[in-house]
Amino acid sequence: MKIGIITGEFPPMPGGVGDFSRGLAEQIRAAGHDVHILSRPGSYSANLNVGAVNGWGLGCLPAIRRWVQRLGISIVNLQYQTAAYDMSPFIHFLPGLIDVPLITTFHDLRHPYLFPKAGALRDWIVMRLARSSAGVITTNQEDDLRLRDLPNRCIIPIGSSIRHLNGGDDNIPATRWRAQRDAESFVLGHFGFVKAIKGIDYLLGAMARLRADGHDLRLVFIGGWRNSVDTREDDDYLAALDDRIMRHGLKDAVTRTGYLPDEEVAACFGAVDLMVLPFTDGASYRRSSLIAAIHCRCAILTTEPSAPIGAFVHGENMWLVPPRSAAALQEAILALMRDRPQLDRLRTGAAALSAYFDWDQIARETIAFFQTFI
Repeated sequence: MKIGIITGEFPPMPGGVGDFSRGLAEQIRAAGHDVHILSRPGSYSANLNVGAVNGWGLGCLPAIRRWVQRLGISIVNLQYQTAAYDMSPFIHFLPGLIDVPLITTFHDLRHPYLFPKAGALRDWIVMRLARSSAGVITTNQEDDLRLRDLPNRCIIPIGSSIRHLNGGDDNIPATRWRAQRDAESFVLGHFGFVKAIKGIDYLLGAMARLRADGHDLRLVFIGGWRNSVDTREDDDYLAALDDRIMRHGLKDAVTRTGYLPDEEVAACFGAVDLMVLPFTDGASYRRSSLIAAIHCRCAILTTEPSAPIGAFVHGENMWLVPPRSAAALQEAILALMRDRPQLDRLRTGAAALSAYFDWDQIARETIAFFQTFI
């Protein structure tokens, strides 16, 4: 097959959808298929054929059509996430404007911002994309349930954006803390862009209470703090977090590593005692930060899924607490600080769980789904 993958973000631009698109394309190429990427200017890969469109406005539609025709692409896979296309509505109308099957991979079905008071139109435009696509891939149970009436769909989870496993590097802040800490200190980690839905304000509240009780806690924000398509709402939230860190007296206990290469991210994962990912909407297959922590075999504290996920087992491969609760996080962190064997059990469970998100399996299932439309 000659496959075209369209993605609103792609490396070196940081972001989970871009990392996934690169990983999927590399695996499909390794399986013997011809793969072409179309993304925004500045996108690059040493191994893949990467083209660009100048923005996601109305002009992107004829540009995509020309790209498909020029390269002789036989099937197009649109990697969809609400913010990745600069909140433009036009990408939703791509099905039917190209002469080959279009398969949309939904990384989430949350409503995009279109304009003030758009209301129900936001839901309509996303569902239009789903219904008019030749086929749909969902990456998580929540979205699959919402699209359950569509006949040509399947669920395929995302893989880890971090390919390395835990390593060590004394120049990384989390590793330095690990080497220098005394027997009583405990290092928490968070990975991924920081938005309100990540629940960091609840984590800071829990951490402040525990430190006030005399517990030596540190927190490392691993990787980039924000991406380049954040909204004003995200800016306000990040400013509020900075203020909260100062008000709680946490400035010296919190470090941001900034963007890091994969091997250094993996080293940070290996250096922290506990990865804390308190999503306000619950743990999900859609969370690339959670999948990365699973892949790196971390002890993970996260929030209960909003839809049943049989693979996520409390106390076995992650520790689950109710969302939006600083008190629940505080209680869980304290319990795990006092139970190192339980942390080891969580790491062992995460290692076993990582097989669910194996890249070879993801590529095989994706190729098989594409072939049903050729």
